[in-house]
Amino acid sequence: MNAEMILQLLILVPVLCAICIVLLRRNPNVREAVTLVFGGVLFAMVVMLATRISWGDPPLVMLAEPFPGLSLALSPEPLGILFALIASFLWPITAIYAIGYMRGHGESNQTRFFACFALSIAATIGISMAANMLTLFVFYELLTLATFPLVTHAGTPDAKRAGRIYLGILMGTSVALMLLATIWTYQITGTLDFTRGGVFPEGTDKGVMSILLLLFIFGTGKAALMPFHRWLPAAMVAPTPVSALLHAVAVVKAGVFTVLKVAIYLFGIDSIADLQGAHFLSYAAAFTILVASIVAMGKDNLKARLAYSTISQLAYIVLGAMIGTSAGVIGGSMHIAMHAFGKITLFFCAGAILVATHRKNVSELDGIGKRMPLTMAAFTIGALSIIGLPPMGGTWSKWMLIQGTLDAGAWILMVVLMISSLLNIAYLLVIPMRAFFACEKSKEDPTKCIHPDARDHTEVAEVDEAPAACLIAIGVTAIGCIALFIFPDGLYQLAQEVAR
Repeated sequence: MNAEMILQLLILVPVLCAICIVLLRRNPNVREAVTLVFGGVLFAMVVMLATRISWGDPPLVMLAEPFPGLSLALSPEPLGILFALIASFLWPITAIYAIGYMRGHGESNQTRFFACFALSIAATIGISMAANMLTLFVFYELLTLATFPLVTHAGTPDAKRAGRIYLGILMGTSVALMLLATIWTYQITGTLDFTRGGVFPEGTDKGVMSILLLLFIFGTGKAALMPFHRWLPAAMVAPTPVSALLHAVAVVKAGVFTVLKVAIYLFGIDSIADLQGAHFLSYAAAFTILVASIVAMGKDNLKARLAYSTISQLAYIVLGAMIGTSAGVIGGSMHIAMHAFGKITLFFCAGAILVATHRKNVSELDGIGKRMPLTMAAFTIGALSIIGLPPMGGTWSKWMLIQGTLDAGAWILMVVLMISSLLNIAYLLVIPMRAFFACEKSKEDPTKCIHPDARDHTEVAEVDEAPAACLIAIGVTAIGCIALFIFPDGLYQLAQEVAR
């Protein structure tokens, strides 16, 4: 297959998977096997595409031309390939986890869940391969619609309320702000094609460009930059595999990917550095980093704490895009991958704890490391990667982001990144510390500790590790955190191509 044919099939594969899932709804084992097979095929095709293209002359596939001179088209570039590799690799891993979680937790409507998950991946691949802003906008909206049934999966009043917030903020910001910016950009430039160095002609008013940049970035609600972040904590009512999809595989990564695409290919790295709008956004990102971290420290619910951690970590990438340096762009691009593996590991562990023990709060996890050592060891690895400590992958992306702030002479932003890492330690590392070193309280007498060799049979039975499928997925992503530290070269080279 040539690159053009692969490019056309990338979106078709997960769509066909969704159709097969629905047709096989009466046979869950076959239905889920099909999900894994299609996931493996998609990842293999993205790898094939990455090895068969030249960055100087990438393939272009025209899907449609809804307006004269404006087409829906696909064309890969380094950032898109990086995003597609992450999403396609984590899809089958998350599916393995979801099989164990959905069955272990007795979830209903599993066919709808897996079908919508596949459609979400199709939209994500469309975003990653978009050749212009119009195509990206269309797939961006399709991703919102495809994930809406996942957010409201439980069907409870809380889930429906979360769905309304989710749909309202994401579609409200994209239609009111991003679409306006897209139309205005086309009026000024006559094109929406993603172009190295940007599309705005020399002499374009800097004030107008600043306003457009603000519209684009705040219009990308999936990036969860404050004050457009409320949808993310609200969506935590969804099953944990959905949280993993939202935080690592698709939705929020689609948001920060869009921020980077706009900054690099519509405005240009050099132009960004001269815009007042970019300076404002970099400090808005810094504000989000600190405030979200402080809020996370006060959350006892584990998924809520991880949700605010995600809001903070996404702002790292926005900051990297807005400071207008190559190191910042490289750091932001790498952080998409590093955060994906670290945060999906943490959410997988949170779900495993819920399935095995039905515990949701940090305050309930004292001593649980003795009962779930594999899960909590993986949680420690994911937490260290998010913090940015070696030997975990997050070390490299945070290093490059700090280098980017130094190159920009933005000392305040560098200090913010350093402080945020300390806050990461305070709200993340405390969890495995409590799990391994605090004593578990007796249900009969909370003033006494339970000793592992003195538990009654009932207590032993209710605290086993999560199902094997969950542990396999947790192990793969935890190992990925370490592997990205030891072997960062491929990711770094892709990020370098993005910044050129």
